[in-house]
Parts: sequence; C-alpha cells; structure tokens
Amino acid sequence: MLLYGILMVLIGVDLILTRYRACICVNIFIFLLLYLLNPIQLIFNNFNDKQMKKKIYYAISLLLLTATVVAQKVEFEEYNLSNGLHVILHQDNTAPVITTSVMYHVGAKDENPERTGFAHFFEHLLFEGTENIGKGEFFKIISSNGGTNNANTTQDRTYYYEVFPSNKLELGLWLESERMLHPVIDQLGVDTQNEVVKEEKRMRYDNSPYGMWMPTTFKNIFSKHPYRWTTIGSMEHLDAATLEEFMAFNDKFYVPNNATLVVAGDIDVVKTKKMIEDYFGTIPRGQDIKRETFVEDPITEKILVTQYDANIQIPATFNIFRTPSMKTRESRVLDFISTLLSEGKSSRLYKKLVDDKKKAMQIAAFNFSQEDYGVYIILALPLGDVTLEDLNAEITEEIVKLQTELISEREFQKLKNIYENNFVSSNSGVENIANSLAKYNMLFGNTDLINTEIEIYNSITREDIRNVAKKYLNANQSMVMEYLPKEAAVLEAKK
Repeated sequence: MLLYGILMVLIGVDLILTRYRACICVNIFIFLLLYLLNPIQLIFNNFNDKQMKKKIYYAISLLLLTATVVAQKVEFEEYNLSNGLHVILHQDNTAPVITTSVMYHVGAKDENPERTGFAHFFEHLLFEGTENIGKGEFFKIISSNGGTNNANTTQDRTYYYEVFPSNKLELGLWLESERMLHPVIDQLGVDTQNEVVKEEKRMRYDNSPYGMWMPTTFKNIFSKHPYRWTTIGSMEHLDAATLEEFMAFNDKFYVPNNATLVVAGDIDVVKTKKMIEDYFGTIPRGQDIKRETFVEDPITEKILVTQYDANIQIPATFNIFRTPSMKTRESRVLDFISTLLSEGKSSRLYKKLVDDKKKAMQIAAFNFSQEDYGVYIILALPLGDVTLEDLNAEITEEIVKLQTELISEREFQKLKNIYENNFVSSNSGVENIANSLAKYNMLFGNTDLINTEIEIYNSITREDIRNVAKKYLNANQSMVMEYLPKEAAVLEAKK
C-alpha cells in the first residue's frame, strides 16, 4: 500500500507537468550509443594517459549532447475560419500518421462556484454521442479504423485528440466537427456520466493513498481565484445541476470561437483546408465569452494545514508557494529550480535527504504552472523516525542557499543541457507537436513558442535563479501541510 501511495503521488506529479516529457526514443538512442561505446570503456581501463583519456571522454560527451539536442524547427500554418475557429496545420510526411485535435478554452476555473466539476464532466459527456453518432459509438468508430484517442481537462482548458492512419483524416475531422456541432446532451447521458465521474473521484481521490493532497492544497493556497477547487469538482454540485444548466454550459464554451483545431502529420495542406472548411465552416459562432479576472492577496504569514488520510501509513510534508503565471519568465526559472532540487539522484534535495542523510524515502519539487497563477510544491516522505519538522528544516535550509548563493557553473550547465534535451523531446512525434501547438496558441498566445521557448530557458542566468527564489520561496509566503495517517487524528483526539 505504501509503495502504491508513493507511486500515485509521483504519477499525479507527472500528469500535471505537461510542459516537458522525456522522449523514449531519445533515451533508447542514448542507451544504444552507450552500449556500443562499452568496448571503448574496456580499452580505457588499460589506457595510462589520463589526459588523453579525459579528452576522449569529453569528445564522446559532446557527441552525445549534439545527438540529443539537435532540433528541427516545427513549421506550421495558422488561420481563422469566419466563425472564429483558430486552425493550425503542421505537415510532416515522414510517416503515414495524422493527429486531429481540438482544444477548448474552458477548464475548472471557468465554472460557477456552485457548479464545480462541469468542465471535467463535459470531457466525459461529449463522448456520449451526437445526432449522427450513436451512444457509445465514438470509441468503436475510432478503434475500428485503426485509431486511438483520448481527452483531458485542466483548470484552464479541455483537449480532445485522435491519432489515425493518414488516409482517415476526413474521419477525424468529421468526428470533432460532430462533437462541436451536434452533441446530444440528454438526461440519460448526464446520469450515465455522473456515475462514471463519481467512480473516478473515489478511485483518484477518496480511496487513493495521498489522494487529497491536491484538493487540500488548492483550497488553502487560493481564496479568491477559481483555482481553489480541482477539476473533479463537487459531486453535490453535479447532482444538483439541471439538464438546462449542462446545455447552457455547452452552448457557452464548446463553440468555434473558443477553440483551436490542430491537424498535424501526413497531410496535403490544400486538401486539408478544404475538408476543414466543409466540416467546420458552417458551425455557428458562439457568443463572445467575457472572462473575469481574479487577483489574490499576497500571502504574508505562513499557512499551516493538517490533512488526515485513512489510506496511508507514512506521513508526508508539503511546502507550497503561490507563484506567477506559466506565461512569465519567472515561471521558467522555477522550472529550473525544480530540476536543480529534485530531478535525478544528483539533485540537491535527493542527494542530501535520500542518499547522504537518509532522512527521506522520497522527495520531489515541481512547478505546477497554470494560465493565471502557479503553485510551487516541495514534498517529502520521512524515513524511519525522522520527523516532518526535521524534513521541513532541511528543505528550508536548501531554499535559503538558493536565495543567498549562486549555483555552481557546473550545476547551471547541467540544467541547460537537460532543458535542451527536454525541448527536443517535446517536439518529437506529431501527437506531441499537435498538443504543443494548441497549448502555446491558446494558453500563451504565441504559437511559435513551440520553436522559441527554449530561448527563454537559455537566457536564464544564475542570478535569476537566486532572485526568483528570494522573491517567491520565502517561509512567510508559504503553506506547510502535514499529511498524516488517519489514526494520528484519533490519537490526537484522545490527548
């Protein structure tokens, strides 16, 4: 159960870090190169000239680095239909595969505080069927035509996509146009998906070890912004909602002028434009969406929170800070800090608390970046009799070092190398490219960041790391959550 709980926390962390993904093919490539170079290592073992050995190692390192960071520019074309639908096309004829995707600018933050969970609910509901696609037929049509598909929702957007053989492009466009134009929203579908969502909540939150860390974090770190609730929302709100409310939510947000359509892969651009116009051009434009702006008051005193969980035996500590929008340069600096603190066994917190002092069984730091605000989180699970207070003191000590000392040139260069590789990996494969094109267009307002965001990372200095740590990672600006086994609450009550 403990290992499962740790796994769930780390999987949750991985799911929310969508900006960068490790590319399996790149990792395999590196592994094969190292494997092929193994005989060289055997030769080196008998090589007496240490200076020459060092030069050869440097040459090999340069070869590996060059092999993994050479990125081709992602070419794309974008335009708007008359109904406001934004279209992005990326042609890559190297493999007979295409991705069709639609990103809607609607997430949990766009919901009525008395009707939370609607955006995530619609992620499910819009698979129910359309006027021309029977109930439950979406998945059958896709799989029977050699395709795969999925969807996901965040606080900021909802994303649907299909991957097909390139000769099924028209099918992919028809499916997404049907979802946008002819969705069937009836009581049967609402009731069906209500049960599906309830089961998902039980599995991911209620009965999952450490499952409540995210809801507890967001409801305490935000007081005004809709980020204070999570995408799963309230089951009571969904139960109380009327069919008319669901239909109104669809009419408001799932419209062409609130969406970005991406087609990427083995396409003929002229023919693709014609199909897009045929399937999407006649869909009526929706009403312009007026979005509210929410400004949080600064946190000036440490927030202390205790969360109990009947599904765990090992406690955890969370040090949490509210941070700026994902669109800011400072958010990228916080990405660097996360990598420095906890990515890999040589990272500062892992080496100190897991390897050297053996005080933690697991440690993680990550920048949960979002459209309006971010949340920076450092979590640790103690080893043996180590207290959460002790772990918090060690974490604070490392943060103070970041705030008062420049990181070494060696650490800094390592960070840059990691993000160069991440940049290449994020643009590998048409499925990843389609997602990135939609994300940069909708959430960042600049589609070409798919090619240029690495320049922002490369412009970060060691001084930036120190300054951002001093600005955002202060104890009086933090929330510290003790995440405890439920039996701890029983013992506390008996005192």
